[in-house]
Amino acid sequence: MKALWRGGISFGLVNIPVRLFSGSVTHRIDLDMIRKKDQCAIQFVRVCKKDGKEVPWEDIAKGYRKEDGDYVILDKEDFAKAMPEKTQTIDIFEFVLEDEIPSQYLEKPYIVEPEKAAAKTYALLRAALKKSGKVGLAKFVLRSTEHLGILKVEDDAILLIQIRFDQDLRDPSEAKIPTNIKIEKKELDMAMNIIDQLTEKFEPEKYKDTYKDELLKLIKKKSKEPKGKKPATKETTAKPKASKTAADDLLEQLKASLEAIKN
Repeated sequence: MKALWRGGISFGLVNIPVRLFSGSVTHRIDLDMIRKKDQCAIQFVRVCKKDGKEVPWEDIAKGYRKEDGDYVILDKEDFAKAMPEKTQTIDIFEFVLEDEIPSQYLEKPYIVEPEKAAAKTYALLRAALKKSGKVGLAKFVLRSTEHLGILKVEDDAILLIQIRFDQDLRDPSEAKIPTNIKIEKKELDMAMNIIDQLTEKFEPEKYKDTYKDELLKLIKKKSKEPKGKKPATKETTAKPKASKTAADDLLEQLKASLEAIKN
C-alpha cells in the first residue's frame, strides 16, 4: 500500500507520528469512449460556448456566476486565502460514543499506521479508546481540504473514518415522505415474520460485488466473436396482472415472500 498522508495524531500533549492508507479499494474496469463505426477514440476538448473555438489551458480561469449572469474571477491567491491552514496533524478535540453518530455521517475509512518510533504511544491510544468505549472526534487536512473524522479501534488497528459535516447532509424532510399511513395488524405481523426469517449475523465477507467479474466474462466472450455479429437476446413475455386492490396486492406479496423464504 502507498501512504496517502504523513503526519501525527495530536492527543492532548502527546503526538503520535503516523501514516494514512486508504481503507477501501475501487474495483473498476477502465473503458474508453469510442466511435461505433470505426472504433476511433473520443477526445474531449475545451470550447467556448459562444464561438465554439477551443480554449487553451493558459486562457482558462475559474469564476463564480452572479445572479445577473456576470462572473467573479478567482485566481490562485484567492483560493490560497480561503484554504484551511495546511497541517500535518490529526487533532483530536473531543471524545464521543460511536453510537451517537448517525450512519449517514460516515463517509470514508483510512488505516492509521504508526511510525516505528511511535509504536508505544499508538498502542496507548488504542488501549485507551478500547477501555473508554469511545471514539476520538478529530479534524485533519487532506489534499488541501479540511475534513472531520473519528478515530476508532478495529481489531488491532486504529481507523480514521472520515465523516461528513452536518451542512453537507440534506434534510430528509425535503423529500415527499409519506406520513399518517394506516398499517393493518396482519400486514405488520407478516412483515415482522419476514424480517425474523431473514435475520442473520452480519458477515461482510459473504457479500461480493459480482458486476466486474460478470462484465469481464462478457468482454472475453465478445472479444472472440466475429466483428459485426450481434449477440443473441432473450425474449421475455410480460405476464398479465389481475386487477386487485392495493391492500390485497400487498398481502399477496407478503404471503408470497414468506412462502419463498420457507422454500
